[in-house]
Amino acid sequence: MSNYYCLVAELPEVSFDGTSPAFSVSRFREEVYPLLSSADARLVDLFFLSQDNANILEILRKGEEAVIEQQGCYTQSELLEIIASAKNGDTPIKGVPGYIYDFIEFYTGNENGANILWEDVMNTRYYNHATKCTNRFIAGWFTFNLDVNNVLAAMAARKYKMNVADVVVGEGSVAEALRTSGARDFGLAGTFEPIEELQRLCENSKLQEREHQLDELRWRWLDDNSIFNYFTVERLFVFLVKLSIVERWAKLDAEKGMERYKAIIADLKSGMENHSMYVK
Repeated sequence: MSNYYCLVAELPEVSFDGTSPAFSVSRFREEVYPLLSSADARLVDLFFLSQDNANILEILRKGEEAVIEQQGCYTQSELLEIIASAKNGDTPIKGVPGYIYDFIEFYTGNENGANILWEDVMNTRYYNHATKCTNRFIAGWFTFNLDVNNVLAAMAARKYKMNVADVVVGEGSVAEALRTSGARDFGLAGTFEPIEELQRLCENSKLQEREHQLDELRWRWLDDNSIFNYFTVERLFVFLVKLSIVERWAKLDAEKGMERYKAIIADLKSGMENHSMYVK
């Protein structure tokens, strides 16, 4: 494992306090990623692959006309090549994770499946791949997210009288408990620490507050589990994930600000129109 003393020392602080980040995920990709060893780059790729997953689904549904986000590991032309290769049964392109080929082949054979939730199918394969990576910290991060997402999905399914097993993806002890337990906490008290916090969180009817609390939970996990990682790839991975969280909230706040601006303009226009009516 490589150490990145100067690189880590030069990175800015990232705070979850509502301020816009002084860095960006795109800048990380351009300036930091090329400095990683090949082994560490493959670990960081696990973060970017989540965007490739969404891009692949978009291309499979819309073909070459698909408009994709560019923050994945692969360009649109590369993804088109991968998809064509998988559909033709060609030898997998070197370096492309096997789960991507498995998913494309499954999609191709079951494209007309009316009741298939393709995002869930993709996520199952993605998390099975990511949670088995050789880096303990990064595998733990993906396991934690898989478990949190599954608990939230299971609680929502139970609330709306759906079959819990149908919404749980991936493997592991938490997934198994969710699929099989009828207890209020799915039998996870004492074995999955965030279960009580997630139960309280699900009772919050305000979606944005709930999302913010979820990201706070994820942020704490990153801090608590990277205490002894100082100048290694784990520290860079933490920086990248935190950066993506802050960047997302900065974008949401900007969108909210634009909505407020449009509402103010609409009110002003309405007031002017009403005023002109009375003037006449």
